[in-house]
Amino acid sequence: MIKPSLASSADVGASVGLDQPFAFRNSAGRVCASGPGRALARGTRENLADRLAPFFSGPPDGAVIGGALPFDTTRPDCLWQAAGGDGIWPGDAVSASHVARFPVTRPRPQPPARGYIDSVARALEIMRSEDGLPEALQKIVLARTLLIEDAQAFSMGAILARASEDPSVTAFQVSLPARADQVTPRHLVGATPELLLQKRGAVILSHPLAGSARRQESPQADAEAAQALVQSEKDQREHRLVVEYILDLLAPDCAELSTPEGTALTTTRSMWHIGTRITGRLKDPDTPAVVLAARLHPTPAVCGLPCARAASLIRSLEPIERDFYAGAVGWCDRHGDGDWYVAIRCAELCGAQARLYAGAGIVLGSEPRAEAAETSAKFGALLAALGLPRDAALHDLDLRHD
Repeated sequence: MIKPSLASSADVGASVGLDQPFAFRNSAGRVCASGPGRALARGTRENLADRLAPFFSGPPDGAVIGGALPFDTTRPDCLWQAAGGDGIWPGDAVSASHVARFPVTRPRPQPPARGYIDSVARALEIMRSEDGLPEALQKIVLARTLLIEDAQAFSMGAILARASEDPSVTAFQVSLPARADQVTPRHLVGATPELLLQKRGAVILSHPLAGSARRQESPQADAEAAQALVQSEKDQREHRLVVEYILDLLAPDCAELSTPEGTALTTTRSMWHIGTRITGRLKDPDTPAVVLAARLHPTPAVCGLPCARAASLIRSLEPIERDFYAGAVGWCDRHGDGDWYVAIRCAELCGAQARLYAGAGIVLGSEPRAEAAETSAKFGALLAALGLPRDAALHDLDLRHD
């Protein structure tokens, strides 16, 4: 999905951060900023096309833009322009087999599992009270976080070395603007399994994931978990809501649009997912991938349905602001071709502090305790990248005691 890089792994001296404001890698290749980036004017999706028009009308010099779109579409994005997309992958500076475990404090869940269970129960009460009414809440995605602190700054290269070991994900890092009360640089780092929008000429692809189950150590138990997910009416219904939403949003821009492979299971090292590949042909092939991604985002896979109603409830039910979590990360070249991914399985790094995020889709039929366990399992990819056990978040005592 990503254009291969021409960079050599011998060039591992490149610094990470504002000297390399974005980097993406998956099994198809990588796109990494080459040298320092220039911050583009910040704004919302309402003026995104106008702000980026000068870039897309510029000379064919190999320049690339990359960055992140926030979950809240009324908040400003964070986009960078770099000289080229053939920079160094930060994880090349560290051998994944020699990534040391960080001497971190015990992860602090925010909210704890008990509080998250209560929020899920509240969302289900709202759904039941509105069932059958026009514009009733059909789905909401509720997230929680793990805060991990160390005595020294985290090594982004070490984290990305581990994150990119899983060939089924896209590992990434994006430099974020500093908060008003901070001077330490922030970075969004992750290993996302979900493609929001890919564009090559007139051809587009989206691969939404919704409906999940934790991978199991035993092959038999793992197969049973996968089969249970396939047979889950609740998870299949949750997935259909997402696919239908994306099809409806993309249809006006497409001369052709279909799901030729149907719905199938997909997997990462830690999770099973229900996925559907959506392919299309644009009426206007000059529409940039980032503009299309901004129109799609946020989908019901990370927000809910109706989206505006779900987003409002998320603000009242989640104690920690999402910022760029559950937004989108990606890149575009001068032709408007590029890849944009859903910003999940990620963490915000700020010096010696890491905040991990995970969410679960809530629909009628969801069980609050099971949804809390799902979020704990989804922390696994980034916990492993930090050098911690994948199941560290499953030891939340609130999951084991009433």
